[in-house]
Amino acid sequence: MAFETAISGLNAATTQLDIASNNIANVNTNGFKQSRAEFADVYSGSNLGVSSLAVSRGVRTAAVNQIFDQGNVKSTNNNFDLAISGGGFFLLDDNGGQVYTRAGAFGVDRSGFVTNSAGQKLMSFAVDAANQPAGSPMPLQIDTSDVAPNSTSILTVGVNLRATAPVVAVTPFDPNVAGSYTNSSSVTFYDSLGGVHDSVLYFVKTAANTYDTHLVVDGAEILPTGGGTLTFGTDGKIATPASGQVAYASTPIPGAAPLAVTLDYAGSTPSTQFGDTYSVNALDQDGFTTGRLATIQIDETGQVFARYTNGQSRLQGVVAMANFSNPQGLRQAGNNAWIETYASGIPLVGTGGSARLGTIQAGALEDSNVNLTEELVKLILAQRNFQANAQVIQTEERTTQALMNMR
Repeated sequence: MAFETAISGLNAATTQLDIASNNIANVNTNGFKQSRAEFADVYSGSNLGVSSLAVSRGVRTAAVNQIFDQGNVKSTNNNFDLAISGGGFFLLDDNGGQVYTRAGAFGVDRSGFVTNSAGQKLMSFAVDAANQPAGSPMPLQIDTSDVAPNSTSILTVGVNLRATAPVVAVTPFDPNVAGSYTNSSSVTFYDSLGGVHDSVLYFVKTAANTYDTHLVVDGAEILPTGGGTLTFGTDGKIATPASGQVAYASTPIPGAAPLAVTLDYAGSTPSTQFGDTYSVNALDQDGFTTGRLATIQIDETGQVFARYTNGQSRLQGVVAMANFSNPQGLRQAGNNAWIETYASGIPLVGTGGSARLGTIQAGALEDSNVNLTEELVKLILAQRNFQANAQVIQTEERTTQALMNMR
């Protein structure tokens, strides 16, 4: 019986050596989670009732569990490297199947899909009109096409015109004569093809609290469809036009749609007439030229933004994450991935920072959570356990031999 008991001890020590060796081998594997063996004693008979009937038969490996403690997060130079701070896993599409991982070393394949080195695709949610996650997760594909241009239609003007400025004496208005206007500001307009048009906005003080406005596009003045005069109240705010908007006639653009622009002086930064300093606080317009993809940025909730050379951005999707009621019930599938099982429970899918899901850090990777010093100590202990059980076998063998030599 001692032979069987010692052999079970040897097997347990070997298992402990195997696990420690595997942990050490993966000390530099991103997203790796160390394993731990759990042992249980073995008895024959029953230990319910008469305890003397329970006979020790050694040890067995009760379970090999993984420890899902957080690993250190290190920065990288790749925007597609993702690390999870907190609980949860990335969802990956593995040829139609679904696996889960903490290893976030991703890149973009030739079709624009975000994949890892094994070709497994990162899953994400599409977004609705309000940029909220919608539908079921699907493989994240980066749209690398150019952004189409947008013609300028609204220019929000936030200026402060000098209340103490003198009335302009030089008439008529001439953009080439400095004395015929009070102040001016330059702005760029875009047509429907993304063409750039240099424009200048002029202000001419004609009376107390009254300014005429003039718009010159590509060297030619564009006339307003209504009045182009701004008047201000004694509080310095726009009195007329009541809407604060001045619309201009359409300007023909060769090969493009006519340029029709409205200037809004009462936007989020309204124009005023205060003090004696002319200042430009806002010149924001809704037009832009063609844009090429410049970079991809991913925020802590997993929102994937494409940034373009024209200053625009597009939300490509939201990285999907999952967690489980019992992560230790997951089955290892290799390539730093796990598969759900009955023991793990169904995946609880969401986005970063919600429910039990951690946040995402882009441009970073999670290190293995293996403590190398601790694993080396485990190796020493496992080796001693192995030697001790081997000594039991030697002792039992000598005892048996002595019994056989008795006459």
